[in-house]
Amino acid sequence: GWAPTKMGESGMRIAADGTWFHDGSPINRQAMVRAFSGLLVRDESGRHWLISPFEMLSIEVEDAAFVATDMVVRQENGGPALAFRLNTDELVIAGPDHAIVARGDAETPALYLGVRRGLEARLNRSTYQQLAEHALAVSADEGGDDWTVSSMGETFALKP
Repeated sequence: GWAPTKMGESGMRIAADGTWFHDGSPINRQAMVRAFSGLLVRDESGRHWLISPFEMLSIEVEDAAFVATDMVVRQENGGPALAFRLNTDELVIAGPDHAIVARGDAETPALYLGVRRGLEARLNRSTYQQLAEHALAVSADEGGDDWTVSSMGETFALKP
């Protein structure tokens, strides 16, 4: 099995708004953030790590590793596909491998999107609004009032 030659602390932190910090200073270069985000994993206990072929460094994540900053509704295979843009400019489509999960208070839940390797993106306020408006429009069309959305054939509840 693989064993890192070095384990330790990265001195890095991802703030709740998605800003990356190193030793307390923000990392302003998007290319750098994107490169580091490619090394991120979250283990079963919820801890975040930066893993390279030689190192495994812990990183503090205040809320989620990513922030979903925009959403568009597409049609794929005859059904809706909810595509989310992340703060790293990646596009993630909600579905079987990328679940939308609601947590917290039923009145003001926080919504998260599964990204990869245990990592999640929290929907920011405007993206949450976009998703809520989509859910309302769909339930009005279908005569229901359940707070759910469908994407890639999967249905997700927007309340915890």
